This record gives sequence, structure tokens and C-alpha cells, in this order.
Amino acid sequence: MIEAKIKLLLQMSLILIWGANKPVIRVARIAGQFAKPRSSAVETVNGVTMPSFRGDNVNGFEATPESRKPDPSRLVDAYFHSAATLNYIRAALASGIADLHSPLDWGLGHVKTPAIKEKYEKITSRVTDSLRFMRTVGLDTARGIETADIYTSHEGLILEYEETLTRASRNPVEPAGSRSIPQTAQEENEFYYDLSGHFLWIGDRTRQLDGGHVEFFRGISNPIGIKVGPSMQPDELVALLDIVNPDKELGKVTLISRYGGSKIADHLPSHIKAVQASGHIPIWQCDPMHGNTRSTPSGVKTRNFSDILSELRQALEIHRAHNSYLGGMHLELTGEAVTECVGGAAGLTEDGLSERYTTFCDPRLNEKQALELAFLVAGFYRDHAAASGTESPL
Repeated sequence: MIEAKIKLLLQMSLILIWGANKPVIRVARIAGQFAKPRSSAVETVNGVTMPSFRGDNVNGFEATPESRKPDPSRLVDAYFHSAATLNYIRAALASGIADLHSPLDWGLGHVKTPAIKEKYEKITSRVTDSLRFMRTVGLDTARGIETADIYTSHEGLILEYEETLTRASRNPVEPAGSRSIPQTAQEENEFYYDLSGHFLWIGDRTRQLDGGHVEFFRGISNPIGIKVGPSMQPDELVALLDIVNPDKELGKVTLISRYGGSKIADHLPSHIKAVQASGHIPIWQCDPMHGNTRSTPSGVKTRNFSDILSELRQALEIHRAHNSYLGGMHLELTGEAVTECVGGAAGLTEDGLSERYTTFCDPRLNEKQALELAFLVAGFYRDHAAASGTESPL
């Protein structure tokens, strides 16, 4: 399961690098995403009211009062599974799973669609030709060809877990090309890093300006994300940025828009304008998943591939129209052949959802849909570059 997700991330990044002609940073929602935000603290199942399922590091999924009791030992279990996952990822990368000398070894798993395979094989063929040339002239020893960096991320929802894994450091890691240490950090002379992940974000339900999550996030030196939904007012967004990034440090904050395909045009432009006027320069990502969740008549949660693609396409167009820049996608996906999101080239319908619907939380793109999405997004950039006669602007 872990290796399948790593392979899928590597495949998608190769496709996007080819399409956008720009480097891609791979950030996996892995090794820590065990908590689940809920709109209601309780739910009623078969006439019995009980606590809602809050994620495996809080309580059980089984709909019984006993299973739903919060269990602190689950936090320790979450730490164990996160550490084991990280160790597995390190071992997989060290074994050469990401070596571009043999990209065709990144097996497509369950992907059987000939069109998707053919597109991917064309890309890998071009990459292989380029590497063959580099080998001929003696330029094939770079680390970036033999391996890849994969960073971990999750929503920092359970503060008891995040606080326990936060450490102070007097020697902050400063990425190459970054600005100098912010003045406020220099004055305090201490830097706190949440070591539960490289990148953490504040969810749309926990971004209150006077809330505990914002207070925690403003104190850590990790790069952080903020989910931005339809209920976020432009002035509220600017106030939030002022709190978590008062020094306007470049690269510190990523704004993850999550409106829904039918609402993005009503909200994203005003948010972009407000941020531009404030002087903040965040990274913008598009989360086309959460705003497009719906339930079937039988009550099964799903998402439509066309809605996901539509929100991504609109985000690209809106950012370009406002002299802004969409810096990434924020997706929920798996390397397995699940049937949780309808649509895509395979034509999955609502009737087919029950075949392999395995998620305990939200519906995910399967490997076939994820690769198709990567090809389509890469196509957007190549088409734009061809139409404008310029290099693709990702």
C-alpha cells in the first residue's frame, strides 16, 4: 500500500515535470494523517447516539458506544505507525525505487487502460532518451536522477499529538535561496519545529483567529498550510496571514483553496486580490477534492472526476487572469484500485462504488484516475505554453 502510493506520486510528478517543464516538490499526505475533523461531535446510528468517528488516533470506526470512546493510547499507536511508515519510505527510496535510469520499473500496478499506459510510456521514453544522452557525455551521476525527496504532511488537528512532538532548536535549518531569519525569530533566539511532519496545515474548521490551532501554528517554524473555503472572508484571510506570518517570510505559508467547482469563481478572485494588497506572498494550491464531495441517494460519499478537473482548470485560469500563480495541487488519492470517486476514463458509475469502497473517511482518486488527472493538468500547461509561445508558467 505504501509503495503503491510512492510509485504513484513519482509517476504523477514525472508527468507534471514533463508537462510544465518545472521542478515538482512531492509532498505526501502520509505518516500522520490519522485524525478526522467532524462537523458534529456526535452522530446517531440505528437510534443510538454516540461520539462521531474522529480518526484512528482518537477512537474506533465501528459504530458502537464502546468503540467510539476516545482512547489516549491510540496517540501512541499513531506515532508507531507513522515512524514505521517513514522507515519504509526511506528504505524504498534507498533501494532505488525513484531512479530515473529505469522509470519503466515504476510499474503501473492495476492500471490497464491502454491510452493512459501509452501516454506514460511516451513520457518515460523521452526521459530515457535524455538520460542516455547524459550518460554518453558523463552527466548522469547527479543525485536527482537516482532518487527523489518525498516530504510528509497532514492536518495538525489533534494538538495534544502535535505539541508532544514539537522541539526547540537554536540552529534553524535555512533552505538554500531563502531569505534571512525573520527579525522576530532572531529576537526570541529559539525556533520550534513540529517533528510529526515536514508540512502541516490548519483545516477549514479550525482556523478561528483566537483559536488554539492558530496559536499553535503561529509558533512553529515548519512551512504551514491554511485551508481557504467559501466561508473565509477576504479580510479574515489577511488577518490570519498577519498572525501566522507577521514577517511575511517567503515560502512559509501555503494557501490551499477548497471551494468546489461551482463556487470557486465567486470566491477565489476576491481572496487573491486581498492577499496581493496585503503584501503577503504565499504559495497557492488548489484542493479540488473537499468542495466537491456529495452523497449518492443511498448515502455513500463520493466525488465526481469531472468536478475535480473543473475546479483545477478554473483555478489555473483565475490565477492567470489575476497575475497570480497556482503552485500546486492538494489531492486525496491512493495507489490502489479502489472505487470511491465516480467518472474518469474508466467511466466508474455510482452503481460500481460498492466494488472496492474501502475508505473510512473521504473518497479518494484511484491510481487510474490520479494518473489521468496528472496527464490532463500537464496538458493544460503545454497547451497554454503553445498558445502563448512562452514557457509553461507552473
